[in-house]
Amino acid sequence: MKTRLLWFSLLTCNGNAHALLNYPHLSTFMERFEWVYHPILPSTHTLHNVLHEEIPCDILLIEGAFDPDLEKEGTPIADSLMRYAHKARHIVTLGTCAAFGGIFAEGKADRSGFLYDKTTLRDLPDGIAPKTVVLPGCPVHPHIVAHTLYALQEGHSLPLDDLHRPKHFYAPTVHAGCSRNEYYEYKIDRYRFGEAEGCLYIDHDCQAPHTHGSCNRLLWNGVNTKPRSGAPCFGCTEPDFPTRNLWQTPKHMG
Repeated sequence: MKTRLLWFSLLTCNGNAHALLNYPHLSTFMERFEWVYHPILPSTHTLHNVLHEEIPCDILLIEGAFDPDLEKEGTPIADSLMRYAHKARHIVTLGTCAAFGGIFAEGKADRSGFLYDKTTLRDLPDGIAPKTVVLPGCPVHPHIVAHTLYALQEGHSLPLDDLHRPKHFYAPTVHAGCSRNEYYEYKIDRYRFGEAEGCLYIDHDCQAPHTHGSCNRLLWNGVNTKPRSGAPCFGCTEPDFPTRNLWQTPKHMG
């Protein structure tokens, strides 16, 4: 029997749902899983079915920031979400909004990620946190999504850090594997974005040395990352994203 996946979209731009379409082995992935519901991919049930019926699922996937006032089809989404959260064997939060609140939690005090409000663990019923895996990113890389789901499907152990992120993907910093590391060592920056040479940390506030993720190891579309293309890392996998005052590195010693 295929592993049954249920995708809940909360306050989101749907970037994670679209990013999954870029997974190069999507057809093979689709053969191993059954989508109970996904907002884009072929599914066995509709959103109406999911909200108003009790449909079995093995893994609950959550995209977008949590807002207790959010409704879909006149139904409080929080009620449906928690109903399936109790029944699912695993819960996976996809993207930084679902992980920590992200952009969609800005400006409203009671919006947050599903498991975390920034770095604060939310008060959830017993048994929810231990089975939740957090995959931040804006959006999260489709390779990380697919291989996390493969690991859960096969029953493999997933060592997690203190924010429930899989260490395999989030223990290194984005700085690791950056093609500009030699310029970083010699403090050589560039003053124009998009140039092929020079570091982007010394003067342009690249967040890669402080951001946990695999961006320079898992290239987007197998081709590129922000630093490789000449743009600073925004730190999108961290709980404090979105950060303020980008584009210039603070100097404390002249």
